[in-house]
Amino acid sequence: MRADRLLSLLLLLQNRGRMTAPELAAELEVSVRTVYRDIEALGASGVPVHADRGPAGGYRLMDGYRTRLTGLTGAQAGSLFLAGAPGPAQDLGLGADLAAAQLKLQAALPAALAERARQLQDRFHLDAPAWFRDADPVPHLARIAQAVWDQRVLLTHYRRWSGQERAGRPLHPLGLVLKGGIWYLVARAADERVRSYRVSRFLAVDTSGEGFERPAGFELAAYWAESARRMEAATRQGTARLLLSPRGSRLLPMQFGAAGVRALDGAAPAEPGDPEGWIRVDLEVDSEAVAVGDLLRLGTEAEVLAPPELRRALADTVAALAERYA
Repeated sequence: MRADRLLSLLLLLQNRGRMTAPELAAELEVSVRTVYRDIEALGASGVPVHADRGPAGGYRLMDGYRTRLTGLTGAQAGSLFLAGAPGPAQDLGLGADLAAAQLKLQAALPAALAERARQLQDRFHLDAPAWFRDADPVPHLARIAQAVWDQRVLLTHYRRWSGQERAGRPLHPLGLVLKGGIWYLVARAADERVRSYRVSRFLAVDTSGEGFERPAGFELAAYWAESARRMEAATRQGTARLLLSPRGSRLLPMQFGAAGVRALDGAAPAEPGDPEGWIRVDLEVDSEAVAVGDLLRLGTEAEVLAPPELRRALADTVAALAERYA
């Protein structure tokens, strides 16, 4: 295990440049004292590691030193060919670059690892978009991606989910996220708040030529995880008690995802007088208007027992539908 850790430490210094002992300890998930010992071991083995003292100090490799030793295992080599899905890369204008990079990597690998990578590509394929939904049109994605990379201010014309349009709004583009086949731009607006924007809703995009500084300490993955958590908490506004048929039980996780799975985990047997084979579940739901549309997808395989307001709203909707189709 120490040999693997020493190799990881060497590659961290090679790829990232100067790093402090606490930073290396966090990356390697070891103590700072262990980092000190590993640095000494690298130096004793002939690796030219320099220690720079002072507030801006840290460890770094001697200028110009690089190792060609990567220590890739078969699984690690194969995983590189799954890291970039061809569809998203094509969206970003990087499809040809990705294909060329994979060819170069495959040519550089030893024969055994190259064969394993080819086998992995034959057996696994990543397709991000969900079923029964066309991918969003994203004609401005490439320009937005370039602005993210160059740290250039974007001037945008954006249509919000409510239909309201906002033109000429400057944004500081911080990163792009692909979620469920949908592209989102994470950007800082004029009020200094960081928000997420659905890329397909940009009606026009231009770069101002003006640069900007990224917020200190901003991490895209951490922001997105917290943003997704807040969004889920905000949309789950209540709990509905349902009576489900056997078929409804199978449909629930398909229609409601993780919330449906959690509901089935806490399912209770039907009470006396309920149809045979049915169960009772408590399902997390969105606002009443959204929940009505979602629950109607279960058709006659479910009955809402509570809350009474939601049951009444469903009954009113079904009655209106019956009248419409009478």
